[in-house]
Amino acid sequence: MNEVKSSLARRGIVLIIFAALVVVGLVASITMGSVRIPVGEIIDSLSGEGAGTHQQIIMNIRLPRTIVAALVGVNLSLSGAILQAIMKNPLADPHIIGISSGAGLTGIMVMLMLPGHEYLVTPAAFVGAMGAATCIYILAWKNGIRPVRIILAGVAVSAFLGAGISALMIFYSDKVHGALMWMVGGLAARSWPHVEIIYPYTIIGLILALLGSKHLNILQLGDEIAKGLGLNVEMTRVVMTAIAAMLAASAVSVVGLLGFVGLIVPHATRLLVGSDYRFLLPGSALFGAAVVMLSDTFARTAFAPTELPVGILMAVLGAPFFLFLLRREL
Repeated sequence: MNEVKSSLARRGIVLIIFAALVVVGLVASITMGSVRIPVGEIIDSLSGEGAGTHQQIIMNIRLPRTIVAALVGVNLSLSGAILQAIMKNPLADPHIIGISSGAGLTGIMVMLMLPGHEYLVTPAAFVGAMGAATCIYILAWKNGIRPVRIILAGVAVSAFLGAGISALMIFYSDKVHGALMWMVGGLAARSWPHVEIIYPYTIIGLILALLGSKHLNILQLGDEIAKGLGLNVEMTRVVMTAIAAMLAASAVSVVGLLGFVGLIVPHATRLLVGSDYRFLLPGSALFGAAVVMLSDTFARTAFAPTELPVGILMAVLGAPFFLFLLRREL
């Protein structure tokens, strides 16, 4: 009993630390930049008492960008954690296995072919993400699902969809600049309309993911044991894949193909709070928000006045981490 209480207390402390990191990331993102803003002015602006240029910078530029970064971090981290559970694959990530590419292809089709219908980007990206996930399942299924087959099928699907994105960019070369930045994954010029696009999906996805945490825990016991406990394994996989696809698609539709967040964050969180999804999911959400906010702050300030898209930084961090996991798991 004491051991259980100690474990719960440790996990609670880790979640509190993650929440503190979110606050640190929020403050750092708003204060740092070409114009340094004191913390006191942030409090005044948020309370409605601020005035002048700094308030305009905070309320119209940095705060919405920071909120978008946090929500994207939550969505991609939750998506990665869910995919790792349902695919029984520690290397699963919406970017690596091709789900983000599916969302990217349909999203960029709307952006290039229907430029006046931005509200269709997220639903189209969801359809593309689910289509990619379905293809991966079909290609990887052979007397069951094996982690290696999922990765290989995901790489193949991602390459095929990436070719489709490249072809679209060639055919619509006059509109390619915005699409290029979107493919890299960045938060430049993100504002309140982007917050309005993503936050409903974040709230719905977070609630559904937390409600499904019990089923994900049972799924970790193996298909036979899960079926013995009364869990409809395939239905659980379909529903949770849809939730993961929705989270990934909403993030992709706002910031583009931002990779490796869904790989790094769940693994780091699992090392600290364990594999119980009742703690792993909220921990991943908090840590993901902090990681993307802090990474974006570093990317846009480290090489000032040049702003580096955060997707490049995440790739630099994520690729070696992926290779480390690949050597350890296979």
